[in-house]
Amino acid sequence: MKETQTLLKKDTNSQTAERMTGCEAIVRCLLEEGVDILYGYPGGAIMPVYDELYKYQDKLHHVLTRHEQGATHAAQGYARISGKVGVAMATSGPGATNLITGIADAQIDSTPMVCITGQVASHLLGSDAFQETDIIGISTPVTKWNHQITKASEIPEVMAKAFYIAKSGRPGPVLIDITKDAQFEEFDFKYEKCQAVRSYIPVPKINSKELKAAAELINNAKKPMVVWGQGVILGEAEEEFKAVIEKTGIPSAWTILGASAIPSSHPLNVGMVGMHGNYAPNILTNSCDVLIAIGMRFDDRVTGNLETYAKQAKIIHFEIDPAEVDKNVKTDVAVLGNAKESLAELLPLLNKNSHSNWHNEFKKLYEIEFEKVIKNDLHPTKDGLTMGEVLNEINQQTKGEAAIVSDVGQHQMIACRYAEFNKTKSNITSGGLGTMGFALPAAIGAKMAAPEREVVAVIGDGGYQMTIQELGTIFQTKVPVKIVVLNNDFLGMVRQWQQLFFDKRYASTELINPDFVQIAKGYYIEAKKVTKREDLADAVAEMIASDSAYFLEVCVEKEDNVFPMIPSGASVSDIRLS
Repeated sequence: MKETQTLLKKDTNSQTAERMTGCEAIVRCLLEEGVDILYGYPGGAIMPVYDELYKYQDKLHHVLTRHEQGATHAAQGYARISGKVGVAMATSGPGATNLITGIADAQIDSTPMVCITGQVASHLLGSDAFQETDIIGISTPVTKWNHQITKASEIPEVMAKAFYIAKSGRPGPVLIDITKDAQFEEFDFKYEKCQAVRSYIPVPKINSKELKAAAELINNAKKPMVVWGQGVILGEAEEEFKAVIEKTGIPSAWTILGASAIPSSHPLNVGMVGMHGNYAPNILTNSCDVLIAIGMRFDDRVTGNLETYAKQAKIIHFEIDPAEVDKNVKTDVAVLGNAKESLAELLPLLNKNSHSNWHNEFKKLYEIEFEKVIKNDLHPTKDGLTMGEVLNEINQQTKGEAAIVSDVGQHQMIACRYAEFNKTKSNITSGGLGTMGFALPAAIGAKMAAPEREVVAVIGDGGYQMTIQELGTIFQTKVPVKIVVLNNDFLGMVRQWQQLFFDKRYASTELINPDFVQIAKGYYIEAKKVTKREDLADAVAEMIASDSAYFLEVCVEKEDNVFPMIPSGASVSDIRLS
């Protein structure tokens, strides 16, 4: 989106201009956009804005994270559970570059976020001044839009546009870089929210012809299957989606980020697709006659080998982003638009059905998976604790009402497979980028956005140590997040691949870990370690009952693997149970 191609359309509400500095204008813009919490780390180039924030502490809560990456992940967690735009702020140079991992994560997972960075004075741009970095150039590939402000008068218009772009259509991260002189400069401030941007069409118009074609395929299908993704949640289309599948009786599977759009126990919910998904929906992807993809992007972890993916099926794709249609999988019918509106218009065109015989095929394959995998994960007979039984205990004691914030690795796949989600926006994890270190700061943001909900971070011992410093943020803010580290003394997912595909050559994957309990206690956080099955239930109960932050380390089997598993590059039909 080029700046020369855009023209803002503003609302007509008149507002009296006020004389103020650029740094005050930035804070006022945040307040105008309804921001109540932001995450960040101060420094020289952004210091004027922080000085202004000091004056607005009663209206705008700034959370000092211990690392700028933590600020972006906390903003992501806030956005994912609230549906609002998360905000992160940092200084120039290393402060700005430390945001990049979280920005990239937000871009691929469609998370609305506005990042504000300070920059050296405009006359120093391009001179390699102290802590100068071309953050616009660096962030361009991983932002939905970015812009550098060198004049204070630009601030209201650019900030309004930033929030509009971040939240509208397919959400994503926006970065605004503001030179230090623009922060000090005075101008006449007037704020008008952005309502539209010329050349930017966030929600395509629904094509009634394509909608009718989709309905016809669905009505005539003998073995239809739905795969839904995060687009259902981002579009707030949960009720419309539920109505569509309940009317048609179509077995429905989910991608990782789509989890929780409907309850785990819903009779039409047949489980997770993808590399470590459930056996039935993966196998039967290559048996269905119509595959209906809703708000998902056919990424490689879902499809496996594209040459063998659902070749027998007619493909219907409901999608808000035209760039995703036919990118990986060729569609027969593409319905562009917001899922909430598209599904609402689709519903009256559909015939009522049950597909009972087709459902029986899913049930038979589920029974196979239960006997060979699930039973052993949730109710093991061996001495060592499994990750699955820990998740099962959390399910029982939270009644499936908790928001589970998982990191990346074996524990993530176990959490996605076995956590019970009875509420939407309950599965918060790093999907497309697979960012280790995501969960701890993201759980902070999630709990602050939804203080009434139980928020449980489920983390591996490897990823935990990537952002372990955010325990300091928990201590300082007193946010009562619950932290469960499943410790197997390995980088577990990499070790699993080394075992299965590299003849057990465990190159640089075994961890010599510190005393996690003592570290938590050093931050004045309640902590406990569990090594025996008979102690697990009481420890989880104590954690859930705590009104404060709580750290629970559970030592699990060192060389347990996560199954089912589709080997990299294999067909979904080649899924392994052992």
